[in-house]
Amino acid sequence: MATSRSSTRTSPTASGRPGRSSPDDPVSGRNEVALRGRLATEAEERELPSGDLIAVLRLVVPREPVAGRRRAPVEATRRATVDTIDVVCWTAAARRTAMRLRGGDLVEVEGALRRRFFGGPAGRQSRYEVEAAALRRVSGKASGGT
Repeated sequence: MATSRSSTRTSPTASGRPGRSSPDDPVSGRNEVALRGRLATEAEERELPSGDLIAVLRLVVPREPVAGRRRAPVEATRRATVDTIDVVCWTAAARRTAMRLRGGDLVEVEGALRRRFFGGPAGRQSRYEVEAAALRRVSGKASGGT
């Protein structure tokens, strides 16, 4: 997916406080995710206990074969050929876009990887998900396949 990217990179300044740094700074951090895949089902809007509204969707992204990797024919059938990735939309604009999408649509997502903590029946739990900063429909449902 060819897109322009803007990111905030931070590293400690002489005062020890976070500040802007150059892209070449080895201490700076980077958290950018760009995905293109099929929407597994329609997005679901949820209200969190805090009262915040989010839209949650699941993206199915085909895996590229690993170059130079040799597999036995039996082993090849056991390997995953897709990744299923949870995406959450926190902003009103991203939620509106997500709610207009339909299952099977080809979608592009730009955002960041987040680890979210929440209380569950077994106590404190966490999960990784992509927080969508922008998403867009690339094409409608495929006539067949993925």
